[in-house]
Amino acid sequence: MNEKINSFTNNLRDKLNAINGRLTSIKSTIEFASQETETTIESKLNEVKAKLKTKKNEFATYRTKLEHLVTEKESEVMSKVDEWKIKRETEHLNRRADRAEDYAASGIAVAMAAINEAEESVLEAIAARLDADKSVSAKATSVS
Repeated sequence: MNEKINSFTNNLRDKLNAINGRLTSIKSTIEFASQETETTIESKLNEVKAKLKTKKNEFATYRTKLEHLVTEKESEVMSKVDEWKIKRETEHLNRRADRAEDYAASGIAVAMAAINEAEESVLEAIAARLDADKSVSAKATSVS
């Protein structure tokens, strides 16, 4: 049993470390945005959009799965779970544990999807600001 818990927690830790890495990357993009060229920002944005496009179905599947698991979790009656524990109904308890693990993993996958989408919106905002600044500069130059 300990092996299952260790495997599950190690897997989640790896995914959380990946999320942390993505957040660090986004933070770095934001910190150095003023030093980046428009071409670099556009390149990063295109990269992120391509990555999101390829994972769009995967993310939608995780979101749907998470919604389904939330519904199942809400309908689970704790008195029934207590009964399973007392009667040592391991089949029911194992299915409940599997669903709980699936719920946690799906939640992390949805969080990763949200982070990827946030990165896209950050890059789009930076690109939009660069466009606006360029327009202001061009207008100021043409007025002079």
